Amino acid sequence: MKIIKELNNKQLVLSLEGELNSVTAPEFEEVIKNELNNVDSLIIDLAKLSYLSSAGLRVLLVAQKIMMKKDGMVVRHPNNDVMEIFSLTGFLNVLDIEN
Repeated sequence: MKIIKELNNKQLVLSLEGELNSVTAPEFEEVIKNELNNVDSLIIDLAKLSYLSSAGLRVLLVAQKIMMKKDGMVVRHPNNDVMEIFSLTGFLNVLDIEN
């Protein structure tokens, strides 16, 4: 998986490419824990994410929990497969998702 970081003032955009699974989730979690200290809002762009596992969902929850104490987090551009995972797991009610 590739993680592209863009910092715009106090807003961090993380664009994910590839698969967010049990192998790549620890790397993503490390980025989340290291990069969110100095930001107020977070956008996670999933336009190029092809697969999301339960390990990836857990990291999204970690990020959501951190950002709830700040200005919030938005998940953008999930494909149909990822949206189906969000729907089946109830994440549509937990995450702020923009298409």
